[in-house]
Amino acid sequence: MTPSTEAVLSVRDLSVAFADPRGGAPVHAVRGLSFDLARGEVLGLVGESGSGKSATGLAVLGLHDPRTTTVTGSIRLAGRELVGAGESVLREVRGGRVALVFQDALTSLSPFHDVGAQLAEMYRLHHPGAGRAETRRRAVAMLDRVGIPAARAGDHPHRFSGGMRQRVMIAMALMNDPDVLIADEPTTALDARVQRQVLDLLGELQREHGTAVLLVSHDLGVVAGTTDRTLVLRDGRQVESAPTAELLAAPRQPYTRALVGAALTADTVPGTPLATVDEPSPSFTFAPRAAAAPDRPLVEVEELAVHFPGRRRPTGRRGEPVRAVEGVSLRIAPGETLGLVGESGSGKSTTSRVLAGLQPVTAGRVRYDGIDVTAPDRALRRRLAREIQLVFQDPYASLNPRRTVAQTLDTPLRLHTALGPAERRERSAELLEQVGLAAGHLDRYPHEFSGGQRQRIGIARALAPEPRLIIADEPVSALDVSVRAQVLNLLMELRERLGVAFLFVSHDLAVVRHFCDRVAVMHGGRLVESADRDRLFAAPHTDYTRELLAAAH
Repeated sequence: MTPSTEAVLSVRDLSVAFADPRGGAPVHAVRGLSFDLARGEVLGLVGESGSGKSATGLAVLGLHDPRTTTVTGSIRLAGRELVGAGESVLREVRGGRVALVFQDALTSLSPFHDVGAQLAEMYRLHHPGAGRAETRRRAVAMLDRVGIPAARAGDHPHRFSGGMRQRVMIAMALMNDPDVLIADEPTTALDARVQRQVLDLLGELQREHGTAVLLVSHDLGVVAGTTDRTLVLRDGRQVESAPTAELLAAPRQPYTRALVGAALTADTVPGTPLATVDEPSPSFTFAPRAAAAPDRPLVEVEELAVHFPGRRRPTGRRGEPVRAVEGVSLRIAPGETLGLVGESGSGKSTTSRVLAGLQPVTAGRVRYDGIDVTAPDRALRRRLAREIQLVFQDPYASLNPRRTVAQTLDTPLRLHTALGPAERRERSAELLEQVGLAAGHLDRYPHEFSGGQRQRIGIARALAPEPRLIIADEPVSALDVSVRAQVLNLLMELRERLGVAFLFVSHDLAVVRHFCDRVAVMHGGRLVESADRDRLFAAPHTDYTRELLAAAH
C-alpha cells in the first residue's frame, strides 16, 4: 500500500525529561523532536541506546509517569491532542487507536491466562458491548491471521517459541485495527529466519489494514528492508531524516555515516576491526586466521544427548521426554572460535551449558583437554570453573546492582587465585584497562555505566581467572550497532593477544561470519552442518543452512 500524504500522527517540538531522584538537574531523554507519520507509512526510528527512541514511543501512548516525567510539545493523533490529555482519552487511545509491540513478548504476556483469553480481553476493553463468544471468535481469527492454529488459542505463553509469542503480540496489537502501530525492537531476540517471518508478517498486515507503523530499532538491516523513511536520533535530538534507501546510501551527517559504517554488511571483510561512533578507528590489525589442527582438541564432544522429562499428564504419567540435544559431536581447538548457530529451541544454549558444566548429560561424552568432564568430580569442577568462563547476553541482568565493579572482579580472583587483597585490587584495575575502561571505575556501580561498558565489565570478569575457553552466549545481540562494533573489536583483540578459545553462540549470522573461524549449525537438537566459515557461507551443504543464510539477507 502506498503511504498517504495525510498525517495520522503529528509530533511537534516533543521533549521528555526525567526527574533526578537525588535532586539534580532533570535528564532530557527527548529534545525538540518533530515528525509526521502518514497512513500506510513505515517510519524507522534509529539511534544508539539512550538516544530517546523508546521514550518517544512511550510518550505517544502517554505511558510515562507524570510524577517523575515531564512531557512538553504536541502529539496529535488524527488531529486530537494527546499531550496533557486525560486518562480516559489515553485509555481509549491505548490498544485502540495506537498499539504497541514490545521487544520481549514473554514478559509482556500474562503467564496466568491462555493467549486467546488475553486477545479477547484486549478486544472487549474497546468494545464493551461485545459478547464473550464474539470476542473469542475475533481472537481466534486474529491468531489464525498471524499463522497460529485455532487449537493453540487455549495454550499459555510458555508453551510457544519466541517467534510464535511475538506473533501473538502482533495479533493482540492488531485486535482493534489501530491507526498507528509502534513496534519497539520487535525482532531483536529472534533468530534470522523467525525475524524474517515476523517482519514479513508485519509488512503484510500493515499493507492490508493501512496501518501507520513507527519501527524503533537499532538494527540497520531491519530498517533497510522494512521502512519507507528513517529518522536518526542522538542524545534525544533529531540528527537526520530522509527516505531510507537515500539515507543509508548517502548519509549527510557524520553521526549517521558512523552508524552506517559500524554496521556489518556482505562487503565487511571478516575479522577486520569495525568503525565505531565514539571511539577512534582501532589501530590494531589482525593476521589472517586459519583453523588450528592440534594433536588434541581443547574440547571434544561425542554423540551428546540431553533429554528433559516430558509434561505430566492429568493421569499423573509423563509424556515423551523432550530431546533437547541428540547425537551432537563437535570439536574446539586451542585458540579457535567456533560459532554455534540455529533457531530458538535448536539446542544451542543447552549444548553450551553442558560445556560449562551446568547441565547433566543423558548420553555421550564431553572431554576438556583430554579429560572426561561428565563424571562428578569436585576437583575437576573447580578446575573447569577457572578455565571455562561465560559472557552472558544481557549486560544489565548479569551484573549484581548492589556490588561495585571492584567487588564483581574480586570474586573470581579470590576463588581461583592465591592473590592477597591488595594484589587482587591491582589485578582488577589491570583487567579494566585491558577491556578499555579506566582503573578509576573500580568503585562505581553497574547503573553508572552504559550497556557497552557493562558488557566490557562482564568480559573483564570472564578474563579474571585467565580461562582457556570463553562461552559467549549471544553477547552482542542486545547492543546497538556502534556498541556491538566496540565489543566485537575488543573480543577480537583479546583473542589474538591472549589466545583464548571461544564457543560463540548466536543467531546473528553477520556477527558469526565476522568473528568465527568455524561454524556449526543446529536444528531440532541435532547438528546438521559444520564447516570452516568461508566454506559454509559460500557453499552450504544442507537446505536448512541455505534457508538460514537466505533469511539473513
